[in-house]
Amino acid sequence: MCLEGGEFMATTPEGKIKKKVDDLFKRYSIWYFSPQAGPFGKAGIPDRIAVIGGRFLGVECKANKSRKPTKLQELVMKDIEKAGGKCFVVCDDETLDKLRTFILDWVS
Repeated sequence: MCLEGGEFMATTPEGKIKKKVDDLFKRYSIWYFSPQAGPFGKAGIPDRIAVIGGRFLGVECKANKSRKPTKLQELVMKDIEKAGGKCFVVCDDETLDKLRTFILDWVS
């Protein structure tokens, strides 16, 4: 990865989706973070965690529609929603628009 303007450039297809989600959160001043992956993180946690209007939000990013969440990711997202949160899988502009609509409903 290279630095451009102090930020990492997205080089993988999934990285490009993550950047679009990050840009969307920044555009609407949404608090969010990227949980630690790998041996120091907890498996199954969505790629992005945010709070919108007091509501917990998880976003799992995938490179394209053929990539599906793992069984563990599906279980974690189901648990988040059972607890009152909301989860999205974002893999293209169509699913990004669904996330944008949710954000606009909660920030306005």
